[in-house]
Amino acid sequence: MAGILYGVGVGPGDPEYMTLKAVRLIRENEVIAVPGAVAQETVAYRIAVQAVPELADKELLAVMMPMTHDKDALEQGHREAADAVERYLKQGKNVVFLTLGDPTVYSTYLYVQKRIEDRGYATELVSGIPSFCAAAARANISLVEWSERLHVLPAAHMPEDALDQPGNYILMKSGKRMGQVKEILKKSGRDVVMVENCGMETEQVYHGVDEIPDTAGYYSLIIAKEARK
Repeated sequence: MAGILYGVGVGPGDPEYMTLKAVRLIRENEVIAVPGAVAQETVAYRIAVQAVPELADKELLAVMMPMTHDKDALEQGHREAADAVERYLKQGKNVVFLTLGDPTVYSTYLYVQKRIEDRGYATELVSGIPSFCAAAARANISLVEWSERLHVLPAAHMPEDALDQPGNYILMKSGKRMGQVKEILKKSGRDVVMVENCGMETEQVYHGVDEIPDTAGYYSLIIAKEARK
């Protein structure tokens, strides 16, 4: 029988946020895939190994996931990632693919899953704590209350008028466009909190647009709430 591909969320950074199911699947399976060039240096591995020390003794599969807007490069990268995973599935081995946060939210893992499914293999998604939920908890604020709406946007693709709808906004992976994002936030008049590297040793919390540095890192998540009247 062919193996199963599991897409497992490890949460945003704090190993204590990993689910019992994620821990169990890592312990029960020998092949663990992580997105990156060197498995032990990836963020997902460094999070998971703190909760599951025996991960260090597993067979690790480093999977390169291209960070580019070039469609041809993306297609090639995703195909090669699926090829690497399929080699184990053909042998009847399960593959546990670790991904940050929750695998259903802007996860590059999903491109691999779709290709594996197209090739006739079984897959399963295992939810993790999303970064925006963890960031709100870290900032000690709610995301939405009563009848408020919640909008989740990838900041890299955010238009100038992105914050014009009622409700509260989550801006994910804002680092590369931080200067532009800050200008949009200032014009919006919203109450802003940003958490950088949530749950990690390098975590920083910023209150208000003026506190946010222009050089914030890739894992920078912004919560922009409607100003209280």
